[in-house]
Amino acid sequence: MSATLDTETLAEEVRAAGFAFVPAPPMRSVLEAHGPLADWDAFAASWDDLGLDTYMADGGRYRKRRHAAFAVSAGRIVRKPPQAHYQSRDYNSLNGGIARWFDPVLPAVAGGPTMHTILTSCCALFDRLSGPQSWHTEVHQFRIEARAGAAGRPTPEGMHRDGVDHVLVLLIGRTNIREGVTTTHDLSGRLLGSFTLTEPFDAALVDDHRVMHGVTPVEPIDPGKPAHRDVLVVTFRRDDA
Repeated sequence: MSATLDTETLAEEVRAAGFAFVPAPPMRSVLEAHGPLADWDAFAASWDDLGLDTYMADGGRYRKRRHAAFAVSAGRIVRKPPQAHYQSRDYNSLNGGIARWFDPVLPAVAGGPTMHTILTSCCALFDRLSGPQSWHTEVHQFRIEARAGAAGRPTPEGMHRDGVDHVLVLLIGRTNIREGVTTTHDLSGRLLGSFTLTEPFDAALVDDHRVMHGVTPVEPIDPGKPAHRDVLVVTFRRDDA
């Protein structure tokens, strides 16, 4: 793939396949076409300040996260008041069926130029795929930690859909981590593609109506050192309110 990519070409790829795996250079070019990433270093460093996800039905303590919701439409991004994240058990058989409250994304992160650029870019892309919408948008900062003898599970619910319209998974960084292969499957379970997010800005985009996705567990390269995988997950759902 070329080091540059425009939103319309990316939309065509997602429209044709139901997903796209985008390496860092072209993904960054898509983002920067919609705004600056001036606070990227501080944005990425904020993953060092995430709270433990205490809702893990598998008993795991390997996932940290923050959460925020926005109303997004062309030319307008408004943060919503703190709210629970909810998925039915139809979409999340492990942790669904309950309202889950997570620490909020910090104001400087949610209101900074990088977040604004990411949301603006997603809106431009998803408007091309679904027509201009008022979107209910949720963002999740995830850190998955791995230790010797205890792999981290980015998608403990397994291969799944999120119950939204569109999903972006953007790698922020990985430290001392191996594995973590992102796979996409059609609704019958047939493998469509696989890609390992290894560099900051590597991304996966999926049409949640057409494609299931999942990530294999991650393990430390050096079991004696800290190991983690950081991603931003952004979901867009038509806001029918």
